[in-house]
Amino acid sequence: MKKDITRYRNIGIFAHVDAGKTTTTERILKLTGKIHKIGEVHDGAATTDFMEQEQERGITIQSAATSCFWKDHQLNIIDTPGHVDFTIEVYRSLKVLDGGIGVFCGSGGVEPQSETNWRYANDSKVARIVYVNKLDRIGADFYRVVKQVDEVLAAKPLVMVLPVGVEEDFSGVVDLLTRKAWIWDDSGDPMNYEVKDVPADMVEQVETYREALIETAVEQDDELMEKYLEGEELSIDDIKRCIRKGTRDLVFFPTYCGSSFKNKGVQLVLDAVVDYLPNPTEVNPQPEVDLEGNETGNFAIVDPDKPLRALAFKIMDDRFGALTFTRIYSGQVKKGDNILDTFTGKTERVSRLVEMHANSREEVDSAQAGDIVALIGMKNVQTGHTLCDPNKPATLEPMVFPDPVISIAVKPKKKGDNEKMGMALSKMVQEDPSFHVETDSESGETILKGMGELHLDIKTDILKRTHGVEVEIGKPQVAYRESVTKRLIDSYTHKKQSGGSGQYAKIDYVIESGETGTGFQFESKVTGGNVPREFWPAVQKGFETSIGKGPLAGYPCVDLKVTLTDGGFHPVDSSAIAFEIAARAAYRQSMPKAGPQLLEPIMNVDVFTPDDYMGDVIGDLNRRRGMIKTQSTNPMGARIKADVPLSEMFGYIGDLRTMTSGRGQFSMEFSHYAPCPSNVAEVVIKEAKERQAVAS
Repeated sequence: MKKDITRYRNIGIFAHVDAGKTTTTERILKLTGKIHKIGEVHDGAATTDFMEQEQERGITIQSAATSCFWKDHQLNIIDTPGHVDFTIEVYRSLKVLDGGIGVFCGSGGVEPQSETNWRYANDSKVARIVYVNKLDRIGADFYRVVKQVDEVLAAKPLVMVLPVGVEEDFSGVVDLLTRKAWIWDDSGDPMNYEVKDVPADMVEQVETYREALIETAVEQDDELMEKYLEGEELSIDDIKRCIRKGTRDLVFFPTYCGSSFKNKGVQLVLDAVVDYLPNPTEVNPQPEVDLEGNETGNFAIVDPDKPLRALAFKIMDDRFGALTFTRIYSGQVKKGDNILDTFTGKTERVSRLVEMHANSREEVDSAQAGDIVALIGMKNVQTGHTLCDPNKPATLEPMVFPDPVISIAVKPKKKGDNEKMGMALSKMVQEDPSFHVETDSESGETILKGMGELHLDIKTDILKRTHGVEVEIGKPQVAYRESVTKRLIDSYTHKKQSGGSGQYAKIDYVIESGETGTGFQFESKVTGGNVPREFWPAVQKGFETSIGKGPLAGYPCVDLKVTLTDGGFHPVDSSAIAFEIAARAAYRQSMPKAGPQLLEPIMNVDVFTPDDYMGDVIGDLNRRRGMIKTQSTNPMGARIKADVPLSEMFGYIGDLRTMTSGRGQFSMEFSHYAPCPSNVAEVVIKEAKERQAVAS
């Protein structure tokens, strides 16, 4: 049986920490009849927060997927985390969604993380509606938040409802299109509401806002605009059609308000999802790429009759085995099908298909274009892999994940837990592509790498609780890099004569710093055959395998350019191996002479603090070698953006809370690498040499 794809809405709910995403999801599930008792986040009982760590901290870590129905439409909802260390979860969810609800706190307004998430959604071109939550809070102000959305996010809010009452007197909303007020009683039951006429003291304000709403909407349709300008009354369906088009094209964002906790205003948001957010067929189709990642010009058209194209966007391990969350873009998949993973080149068999409802599941026999389902039985599929029809293979544009910037060494407290820890970590790496695990070749330690302190803190917590492995944690390490500052012309000859055929290779070369972000570049300018062309790749390989260890402290070398200018060879004794050895030795010989310098990761830090503490916070950031970029104030407090070296940011959350009596918040993400001041570099190099001495 084919389903009607136009009645699908694949949406995500995203926002800053604590703006009420999960609570809003709970209300949606209650209203759509999916759950009967509402679970509260602060009691640790929310349906979609089912990890122990989520329930304890009251934050969402993993995106949870769930489906429900509203007015004959199927909503597939993904509740995403708000915390910056888990932005990866938001990013990969946006990749597979068609629309979103941006939730903002009525008193906190546009907070640092909501900005990052909004930027991600812009990059992914996801249509959104805005929901200003927590209007029952002290200090809540709908109009101020609307202004912030306009100014801070540079997004055009299209106000669809106005709040009735403020703070503890907040009782409902006025729907501007129908000119009706939805008023809830204080029982807390979302179904106990009445639709009344607009309160007398709001009539004028409602008309002003309604006029602005219609004027903005009809810009989407020239014919309707003419009618409107000639004074004709437009039908609500016509206006809705215009709003739908403008929302889909990201011209504006329909804006709603309410209090999810008090169950007021959520129905109108659900209506807006159905009315204005696009269905899977209305979104630009996913481009297909070849094995090198270049676009082929083909697209995965949302159509159940086309070949299968699907993207695995999340792997979750649970007691039934690995669940592979998959968004199907075209075609269909049935239980027992063999599908091809284009990344590994292997076909895998789908043993079961389930539709997720948070952490419970319903088995289905098949799924089709537009669906988000979990596949069971995938062995080697990882996040970002394309699954397709083995007879008609194609790859979808892959996800790009940021490199981790912070690492810690861990070892199990119990001697026999090594193997157990290894298995647990390999599962965790599959689930989270921004989390890396490697073994230090010198010390043999296990190194965990992640996006921030909280990220690694949660990972060690999961190790302990979910997998029963307690670990000892070493001091956090920063991912430094090295580069060169001088252009150096040098030469190296490798000769080895020991009976039989010898080895001979001579290379003349230039080492210099490349453009920022280019990594390693190699070029050969040899003319006249002094180094035969077949040996050039060996020289390149020799240098390329050496850059993992810089001359100062053994950190990887970046932005390095090597040019082979000349050399010499022997018709019998020269070989690719000889030239590779020559290049490695040349690297060791020349790098210390090319003015090596240490680079440190600089983070974009975004701090939110009450006004009274602004001076202290700025002073503290300066002490941490931070460069203040912007500072601004609003009624809720001050916002400071700065570039700060990661090495100075350890333990910052504790210091910030102490400084601001627990009211400060911050988020940070990697920005770029910059040269380390010499006094800092000396300490880092000394520590690295001590570590190497201990290891050897």
